[in-house]
Formats: sequence, C-alpha cells, structure tokens
Amino acid sequence: MIDVLFVVLPDTLLLDIAGPAEAFRLANQHLRRSGRADAFCLRYAGPLPEVPSSVGLALAGLEPLPRALRTPTWVVLLGRPGGVVRNERAWFQARDWLARHVAPLLEAEQPAAKLLTVCAGALLAADAGLLDRRRVTTHHDTLQDLAQLAPTAAVQGNRLFVEDGPLISSAGITAGIDLALHLIMQTCGAAVAAAVAQVMVVFTRRGPQDPQRSPLLAHRDHLHPAVHRVQDAVCANPAGPWPAERLAEQAHVTPRHLARLFREHAGLSPRQYVEQVRSALAHHAIERGMGTPQAVALTGLGSRRRLRQALARLN
Repeated sequence: MIDVLFVVLPDTLLLDIAGPAEAFRLANQHLRRSGRADAFCLRYAGPLPEVPSSVGLALAGLEPLPRALRTPTWVVLLGRPGGVVRNERAWFQARDWLARHVAPLLEAEQPAAKLLTVCAGALLAADAGLLDRRRVTTHHDTLQDLAQLAPTAAVQGNRLFVEDGPLISSAGITAGIDLALHLIMQTCGAAVAAAVAQVMVVFTRRGPQDPQRSPLLAHRDHLHPAVHRVQDAVCANPAGPWPAERLAEQAHVTPRHLARLFREHAGLSPRQYVEQVRSALAHHAIERGMGTPQAVALTGLGSRRRLRQALARLN
C-alpha cells in the first residue's frame, strides 16, 4: 500500500487537499468492491497538530512530520491563498523537513518516494531546493514566483500537470484531481481511474502531454446511468466480445434503444465507442514498447491487420 502523505500548513487551500484525497479514497472503495486490496493509505501531517484551512474550517488531528518515511510514499504539497513564501515557523519547519528527509529519497538512483505538488505547493518544494533542473508547473498566478525561487528549473505554463521522474506538479486547484486520476490509472489501471472519474463527474480530464481526452474518459461527460454502465463494462474488459446484444444487456435496454442513447448522450454508436477504446489502448500499448501479438491480445482487435487499421485511424 502506498502512503499518500499530505503536508498541511496554515491556510491550506481546502480543495487542494480534498480533491486528490477524495479521488484516492474512491479508488480504494472501488478496489474493495471488486475484491482487491486498498492501494492508498491517506495520511495528514504538518508542523502543527491543528491549523485553519483557507475557508476557516479547522484541520485537526495532524500527525507530526515523520522523520522516517515508509516505502513507497507520495508526499503531497498543497497551495495556500496568495501562494507566496511566508516568513513563518510552520513554513520553515516544513521546508527543512523536505530538504532533510524527502530530498535524499527523490535523488536516489531508484527514487523511494514521489513528490506531488498541487497549485502553489510547488513554491514550498522550490524553497526546499527540490526542483533543480526539473520540469515543473504551478498555478498561473505563481509561475513567475516559481521561476524566481527555482532558477534552474524548467517552469512550464498552460499545463494541467507535469511529470518529471519522481516529481509530479499540477496547476491550479482542481488540476490536483487530474494528477490524482493520472496516478490512479498508473497504479490501479485505467478502469479504476474511469470509475473514480465517473463518481466525481470529471469525465473530461486530460493527461499531462496529450491535449486529447483519455480514451477511457472520453465521451463520458454526460450523466446517463445506462450509457455509463456500458462504458464501465467495456473499459473493464476491452478485449471481451462485445456484440450489440451483450452491450444492450449491460444497459438493460434493447440494442436499438441503446444505439439511440449512445448517439444522444455520447455522440457516437456503441460499436464506435468499443473500437475507439480498443484503438487508443493499442496505441498506448505500442508506445510503451509492447509487442504486436501482446497488443492484439490486450485490446481484442483480433489480428495484426486490424491493429494496423486501428492505429491508422488515430493518426
């Protein structure tokens, strides 16, 4: 199980912590329902045991910043109103803890931890010296502050999030949910990430480099439960046989009615949806170095010729 350690300072933006934390919680819930073990252990720590949040709600019961991190651990740094470095003891204590206990884990040949920054949380990482020669982003209002704090870093604007080795930085506030969904997909699989996105009603989320939607999240910015049931089933088993009758069974409607629902709510036919999911997964598999026979088996495309045709449709 991965420790997800949120570093909480006074005036932490409440959505910065609640958005990613809820995504990880929902991922655990989905895993349990499918008979799998939890993937994430959520922890909340800081220099003070209780602090006010950005909206005045007190965040209490915070554990002290640990001197030793369990492996694996993801350390999450959060934004605060204004985002700027503050001349306060809590900031200095968190900065020193990062430099002393987190930096060595990130700099190892095989990093034993990840550092996740949400919004202006990247400024704290910069002040601790953790962003040297890294690609990084933050909220658009604090890009210049970040560049000044980390002059050797490659600060990138207009990005949802940027992944550079063990460092994953995200832009403003709700982009922390994009970051969390990305990590859930890497850790638990695309079907779990899609299930979390459905519950959180954030189907239009995108990846760090690709301006297009994830293939398993595309065509899901609607609220029709029957169409979602079909999409869930296809994403969970894209290689399975999906004739029109079986797709309709998932929605508890007739094939003709399902076709009308898909056109109205997803903008394409059920068959087109299945093919788009398979094509995009094939492209992703080949990009990651998977051999052609394995990609064919993974996606259910059936043959090398159909795989080539699927990849050509994406170009």
